[in-house]
Amino acid sequence: MSPRLANKTAIITGAGSGIGSAIATLFAREGARLALFDRDAHSSEALAAQLQQQSGQRCLACAADVTQPQQVSRAVEQAQQALGDIDILINCAGVNVFRDPLTLDEDDWQRCMDTNLKGPYNLIRSVLPAMLARQYGNIVNVASVHGHKIIPGAFPYPVAKHGLIGLTRSLGVEYAAQGIRVNSISPGLIMTPAAEAWLASCPDPQAERARQAALLPCKRIGEPDEVAYTALFLASDEARFINATDILIDGGRSQMYHE
Repeated sequence: MSPRLANKTAIITGAGSGIGSAIATLFAREGARLALFDRDAHSSEALAAQLQQQSGQRCLACAADVTQPQQVSRAVEQAQQALGDIDILINCAGVNVFRDPLTLDEDDWQRCMDTNLKGPYNLIRSVLPAMLARQYGNIVNVASVHGHKIIPGAFPYPVAKHGLIGLTRSLGVEYAAQGIRVNSISPGLIMTPAAEAWLASCPDPQAERARQAALLPCKRIGEPDEVAYTALFLASDEARFINATDILIDGGRSQMYHE
């Protein structure tokens, strides 16, 4: 069987760690050429070199702050020149901002919106013209369960993630007739380095980990590769009739009342 992304080129933002790294690893294994975008290219250079050696596919690390349109445009141009036409865009770069609404300062509000909502839009605007010219393109935005359900103490992160799901649906419908698919995935609690750091900051990390797992119907926390396989399906031509859709990857947690 041929690799599921054979002869495809993908840009993945936030590829330096966590879910982005898991997606990059799986995509390389499935035959894709990769441009790994991260604010600090050093965090993705080692991964790019490793994946290129393991897969035999070209893997490029690009420094780009997704909140800066000019940096994004330059990095996309660099990726196109090195790897050819961009078939797939995975918007995975994000930042957690959880604040009290009345004490949230302007800088934190802007950082949340710029990274989690404007950032994906900056990438889409940069890759979309060439995709439209070819009448082919596949975009997957990494949203969050926070884009579906609200919990106290998480403001303004859910605002941005609701917006990202809206962006996904709007653009998916807008360009569907021109060969472009835009979908999103919404992970719940996934054991990323950020989640590990949060647990480590709790007074009793092991007890908090057990408490979080107990809240899930499946009684365990998700792993990055479980998110990556969903991204792979949406990015492949197997999902060619799925568009303007969000897929929850949360072990069923969002179907329960808040506890």
